[in-house]
Amino acid sequence: MRPSKLIVPLALLAVSCGTAFAKPVTYVCDPTHTHPSFSTDHLGGLSVWRGIFTKTSCTIVLDRAAQTGTVHVTVDTASDDFGESQLDKDARGPQLLDVAKYPTATYVGRLADFKYGAPTRVIGKFTLHGVTRPLTLTIRHFECKEIVFFHQYRCGADAFAEFNRAKYGITYGRAFGFQMWVRLHIQVEAVRQG
Repeated sequence: MRPSKLIVPLALLAVSCGTAFAKPVTYVCDPTHTHPSFSTDHLGGLSVWRGIFTKTSCTIVLDRAAQTGTVHVTVDTASDDFGESQLDKDARGPQLLDVAKYPTATYVGRLADFKYGAPTRVIGKFTLHGVTRPLTLTIRHFECKEIVFFHQYRCGADAFAEFNRAKYGITYGRAFGFQMWVRLHIQVEAVRQG
């Protein structure tokens, strides 16, 4: 067999072997570089209030060869930070987050619509205030690389979605003209395990 005739079979073998030996890789989020943030209406369109949750844990499982993966995020709802202590306290009360009854919010989903080896969406379910509903995150940016000065391999992402908080049973302010939309942004850095 001439060398040129070997090229295609060898290429196919390399691809099939690469796929056969590829496996899902687990990444654990770095809590110091992972902060879900949010924005919401204040006083019926007068302004927009923004804040972050400062305590979050998450796990991402990614199989880049198969173009599949999962995401699991847990947020400590008592870690809300609007930059104004009284508003933080009020948001934790029974009229809004009710953190005594619902101490966490969770998001569980699957990575989807891969382009050039990176996911562009997460299709999943968001649980807030004891209510679970479908919520799709759009991934604006996704990258994985070796971070030399950390001696780690990391994946990072920037994702966002919008939802209606009234559908999660949080209707405080609606009677005063507050709009119910919430824009959620999640910045994530996760460290490869093993």
